[in-house]
Amino acid sequence: MALTLYGSDNWNSPYVLPVFVALREKNLPFEVKTVALDEGEHRSPAFASRFLTSRVPTLLDDDFALSESSAIVEYLEDAYPAPKHPRVLPAEPHVRARARQVMAWIRSDFMAIREERSSELVFYPHDQVPPFKPLSSDALRAVDKLMTAAESLIPTGSGSLFGAWCVADTDLAMMLQRLIKTGHAVPARVRVYADGQWERPAVKEFLGKKRPAFRPVAP
Repeated sequence: MALTLYGSDNWNSPYVLPVFVALREKNLPFEVKTVALDEGEHRSPAFASRFLTSRVPTLLDDDFALSESSAIVEYLEDAYPAPKHPRVLPAEPHVRARARQVMAWIRSDFMAIREERSSELVFYPHDQVPPFKPLSSDALRAVDKLMTAAESLIPTGSGSLFGAWCVADTDLAMMLQRLIKTGHAVPARVRVYADGQWERPAVKEFLGKKRPAFRPVAP
């Protein structure tokens, strides 16, 4: 087993984050290789010829390469299962399906929030990145939908969605932090949940990575 995670050298990808966390939570040794997205390194022949989608994250497990964060997480759960490696998705089928639903939803919805509250605003000091404007009406509607779902999903008095941590918690917390880090008011219980997820050791390790001066990704 030789695991290599390819990710952005800015350490600001909301999709690399859950894969990094899943690898740490499973106690798997892995190497990180960073890719300069702002320079278009992911589109270089050397990268594109090895990896199907020319995107990060990409996981290389010996000679098997896999991209797309949710696919990587599920692969890790299958290839490195419990009890030898801690679970990163729930064991019970219905709960596991719900966690997958949350992860897919976070990735496929809330475009207005993602566009108007970029991940750089979560991972970089705000004086180092382009300033943000008040949320548009589309984004505010997305926020309302997100908060309704979050308040429904987050159990009272629980630090995780499904009784025990899973990687869907990291994904949901990342979306919530886009709002929290930019001063948007969120319900107290939702903020406690999101901030608690941000204290998880694997997440804190990712947050603490040394980042170069912010550079926009090349079009």
